[in-house]
Amino acid sequence: MHMAAEEHPETAKVGGAAAHSPPQAATFVTPPVTTPAASPAPESAAMPVRSPVLSVGRDGDDPPLWMTAHSHPEHMLLWSASATLTIGTPGRDWLVPPGYGLWVPGWTEHSVSTLRFGEGSVLAFAPEHCPITWARPTGVSITPLLRELIAHLCRTGPQDTTRAPAEALTFALLAPLPEHDIQVAMPTDPRVRAIAERLVADPSDPRELAAWADHVHAGVRTLSRLFVAETGLSFARWRTQVRIRAAIHLLSDGATVESTARAVGYRKPSAFIAAFRRATGQTPGTYLGPGDPAPPPPPLSPR
Repeated sequence: MHMAAEEHPETAKVGGAAAHSPPQAATFVTPPVTTPAASPAPESAAMPVRSPVLSVGRDGDDPPLWMTAHSHPEHMLLWSASATLTIGTPGRDWLVPPGYGLWVPGWTEHSVSTLRFGEGSVLAFAPEHCPITWARPTGVSITPLLRELIAHLCRTGPQDTTRAPAEALTFALLAPLPEHDIQVAMPTDPRVRAIAERLVADPSDPRELAAWADHVHAGVRTLSRLFVAETGLSFARWRTQVRIRAAIHLLSDGATVESTARAVGYRKPSAFIAAFRRATGQTPGTYLGPGDPAPPPPPLSPR
């Protein structure tokens, strides 16, 4: 994940330790837009920047985005289009797969690493003008309309007549993830972290904990205990969470239930549908893209 030419500490260094120089509070820079130089205004006529959007960074495929732990006064929205990120904050690590984002309030210490390369954006907001006041890191789902609005903000300059309504609609559409959305905690112990990162990159990996124990040179009981201690879930339940969250993105992008089931490690669609219902309380059809047929209900199991 590569940030393209944004003059902001969040995007100042890629593929190594970030250079965290203080941001310029009234700067908005986007690579596709060249703003003509304006005549300098007299000091008495200078007006503060009213837009809450300070910068919008867009990124390509590689090298990967990586930042050490740091903080800054600006609010940030880190959004993934096709990459998979982990964002470390005090108290927990966040998994940000494609189609999701994380709101990071100002002065919140955070680090970023890329598990799978891809595209996304980083937006910075001035706290004094921002209508969102979430006090803690908050997961958000980036809908197709939000994605287009972010792209529009990146393409247009701050004086463009469409900027104000586009910003207003962006803030209106940003909402915390619903309660039924799958939250995935990432472990920190290096042994279980290695397993977690491999499964996030490939949810269809069929290996059970005994095989993973050989891979990371640890005992099965040790790994089992660490998964519960660091994620609050058993290995099997944590893997299911990862698979179902990956499935939600595939379904919303138009994949069929059958192809999604195979992509996330289920050989039978009926087993996938049953696991999906247990995890979310809904069927995969809830997340199917427009025009996709709803899947049949899973068969009843004998008691």
